[in-house]
Amino acid sequence: MNAGPLRGLRVVELAGLAPAPFACTLLADLGAEVVRVDRAAPAADVLGVENDPLLRSRRTIGVDTKSADGVELVLRLCERADVLVEGFRPGAAERMGLGPEQVCARNPRLVYGRITGWGQTGPLAHSAGHDINYIGLSGALHPIGRTGERPVPPVNFLGDFGGGGMYLAMGVLAALFERGTSGRGQVVDASMVEGSALLTTHLFGLRASGLWNGDRGENVLDGGAPFYDTYTTADGRHVAVGAIEGRFWTALVEVLDLDPERLPVHIDAREWPRLREILAEAIGRHTRDELMAKAEGTDACLTPVLAPWEAPQHPHNAARGTFVDVGGMTQPAPGPKFDRTPAPDPRPPHEKGSDTTEVLTELGVDPAEIDRLRAAGTIA
Repeated sequence: MNAGPLRGLRVVELAGLAPAPFACTLLADLGAEVVRVDRAAPAADVLGVENDPLLRSRRTIGVDTKSADGVELVLRLCERADVLVEGFRPGAAERMGLGPEQVCARNPRLVYGRITGWGQTGPLAHSAGHDINYIGLSGALHPIGRTGERPVPPVNFLGDFGGGGMYLAMGVLAALFERGTSGRGQVVDASMVEGSALLTTHLFGLRASGLWNGDRGENVLDGGAPFYDTYTTADGRHVAVGAIEGRFWTALVEVLDLDPERLPVHIDAREWPRLREILAEAIGRHTRDELMAKAEGTDACLTPVLAPWEAPQHPHNAARGTFVDVGGMTQPAPGPKFDRTPAPDPRPPHEKGSDTTEVLTELGVDPAEIDRLRAAGTIA
């Protein structure tokens, strides 16, 4: 069975939260062999969940990285690895003896991936923060919300995942590509401020072109335009309307049984309040599923707003295999799709530290030494 486009890539993950595990999940999903280094005596995480999908498809070892023997084990793992990923505050890995200088001295070809909120340098580098703080500083949070209201946190999609883990994974793959020419690894410094800022690139173009001059909730793509917004249906559910271009607007008008001759010009911002009332009234006459039946086969750009737990049952997602069952839990499938080297089926998370003996044996540590390290509390 094909094991994905990253088959043969070896990754060492130093256990952390959200962005770093997500980056390693993306790599593991595509076939990389990821070994996660957990604590020898795992502590409870505030946001930890049982069978966490962010920990799927890798092995896990328990190591006390505060001990010299534990650090040496991780360094030995890194000697055989292509990538190390860590998500600690700047300087923490160095104090452990596992910073770039120490690790790359043992393996100059290793790509050292680092993910932090603020970056490895700068006035805020050592400050605490979370997704909401990083996207606040980057400008990514400000546009999200209704006009006249405060910004709305978009869960932690923009900082932790889009501008964090996915951004880091892209950087790691770029460094691996460059290594093919130079033969040398390098440090990838991925900041969630910079990653989420990168996600706003198109807004700078829109603003420079005069297409984004309003405040929050007053522009074409932030809910300001009535033809790009969400509406409540007769059954209290919601639909998304994205009929920007003229031909799509025409299709939407037809689906909603509206008379185009009696409608204001949809791109005239002065008419948006009146047009919003018309759309809300027309949409509110139907249930969500009735509207979906009317829109089927058209280019009206009218879709349901599904809860994440509803999305797997939608016929399109089911046909594409967008979601999979992993150990009894439905969750998003690996992606993107590859025609020659498809991703392997995801594997359920292993219990923390459960692969310690297997991984260390493969590393060449003899059974007596494994017993000694376990008795000393160095490994799980």
